[in-house]
Formats: sequence, C-alpha cells, structure tokens
Amino acid sequence: MDTGTHVLMGVALGSLASLDPAIAHDPLLSHAVLIGALAGSQAPDIDTIFKLRNNAQYIRNHRGITHSIPAVVLWPLLIVSVMAAIYPKTDWLRVWLWTFVAVALHVFVDIFNSYGTQALRPFTKKWIALGVIHTFDPVIFGLHLVGVGGLFLGAHPGYTFLVVYVLIAAYYGLRFRQQANIKRLVHASIAGVTEIITVPTWRPREWHLAISTCDKFYVARVKRGELIILDRFQKRALPDHPVMNAAKRDENIAAFLSFSPVYRWEMNEYDDYYEVRFTDLRYRSKGYYPFVAVVQLDRDLNIVSSYTGWIFSEGKLRKKLELAPNG
Repeated sequence: MDTGTHVLMGVALGSLASLDPAIAHDPLLSHAVLIGALAGSQAPDIDTIFKLRNNAQYIRNHRGITHSIPAVVLWPLLIVSVMAAIYPKTDWLRVWLWTFVAVALHVFVDIFNSYGTQALRPFTKKWIALGVIHTFDPVIFGLHLVGVGGLFLGAHPGYTFLVVYVLIAAYYGLRFRQQANIKRLVHASIAGVTEIITVPTWRPREWHLAISTCDKFYVARVKRGELIILDRFQKRALPDHPVMNAAKRDENIAAFLSFSPVYRWEMNEYDDYYEVRFTDLRYRSKGYYPFVAVVQLDRDLNIVSSYTGWIFSEGKLRKKLELAPNG
C-alpha cells in the first residue's frame, strides 16, 4: 500500500487497541501503543532508502528482506527497545503485541497488489503478488478517513475501526470475486492461457492484464466487464548469445530479471554499440510500457551505460542512459 494508507492503518490499530480495557484506562500505555503501531506500520518500508543509491538496489531490496518472516519478528523488538529507552515503565508486552500486529499487517496487505513482497523469505525469494488491490486504493483509504473522522466526532475509537475493518474485509472479498470473474472471462476469450497477471487500477471496475499462452503474451484491459486486447507479442526465449550473456551481467538488467515475471526483450546492433532492452508487460499506461531495463555495450561487450526503472518517454530514457553510465 501507499505510505498514507499505512499511516492510517497505524492510527486504526492504535484505536482498535482501546478495546482492551487495560489500554483504554491507561493514557500512558494507550499513547505508547499508538506510537508503536504507527512505527510498526512504517518500519518495513525503510528499504526505500535504497532508492538513494540506485534503482537496481531499490528493485532488488524494496519489499524484500525488510518484509520477510524474520523482519516481522525483529521490527517490533527493535521499535519497543528504542521506545523503552524513552518512555517510563509501562506494559511493554502489550506495546510489543500491537507493534507486531502493525508490522505483520503492513507486510500482509502488501501482498495483495501487483508489486507484491518476498514475504516468505528466507524459505523462498519468490515474489508473492495477488494482484487484487491497487497500491493506492481509494476505497480503503477513504474508509480509514471515515474512521478518523468518526474519532473527531467523538465515536468510540475501538468500535469505529472494528466496523471499518469489517467493511474493508468485505471489500477484499469483492475484489477477489471480481478477479475470479476476470480470469473466467480471459479463459473463455483466449485459447491456451497458462498465466494471468492482474494489475488493479485505482478505478474499481478497470483492471490491466498480462496474459501468457504457450507462444504469446497478451496485454489487455478489462473495463466494466469487457475484455479489450491492447497488444500481442510473440514469446521468445532468451538466446544463448554473447551480447545477451554480457547484458545479463549488468546490475540493472539482473535486478529487472529478478523482479519481473512477464517481459519482452529486444537486442539491437548499431554502428559502434549494442543495445539490449527488457520491457515489463504488466504496467502499460497510455500506450507506453514505462518499466524497463536497458543496457548499452561497446563492440568488446563492455557495458557503457545502463538503466532500469520507470520512464515515460523515449527521450527521457536516452537522457538517463547518458547521465547514468553503468546504472
């Protein structure tokens, strides 16, 4: 989810904690629980700092180890340890419990969008992305705002957000039902489908799709129950070719390939260099595929320049390749 929604989830958990009489009747404990829940709801996304280094490091690490099983256990311990040095003595078991719930909820909700997480590390580095909720979902965000508004109007915080979360759970059920209907529509419309990746949009009735068959990729959109095929690409295995093998050693290309489950590739030869491009097919926007990885190599197969990330025009991509040699 987006940062704003995660913050509101921290507020929601701090409010739900008031259903515990021990917390409700102890202002200091209630405050500590709220701070722990807010910190826990944000902690896993500390890996955003990798963005300051380069996109390759960000792609490899964002929602990786910081969203793993060990991290879910360690984040609450770290947060409570820091808080214990600041706060007077209080019921740290309860603070730890609600901080743990906040961290776990953060990781849990992140698996429902198309980006996903590596939530099962260290057992597997597979990306888990269920593709039913957009990174920013206006319904979920709006329900949290309604809950916060209820607090300002004097509603009971615990029961208010209990109702909010019952409604959100029902909404998740509705989204899974929509996804199931979309998959049935795809199977009825395209023969030999082997995989369907659903990418929700912030519009409740519009979804983007990346569809695989044995020999083709289809990029499609479902809008108000209608399947619209936007692009078709022939599937091609990566060749055992010196240029491709050299390209795959580049940090940006390796990061892209470790993350993207469905992509097309191009390998072009120019007067004095080669260029290899990978394009993720999940994120088509206004006729353009913005998530790419590109590497340029000289005639001796040395990497001259490379880039991976989100880019929305060919001109900007060329500038990135000029300004950021080797990533």
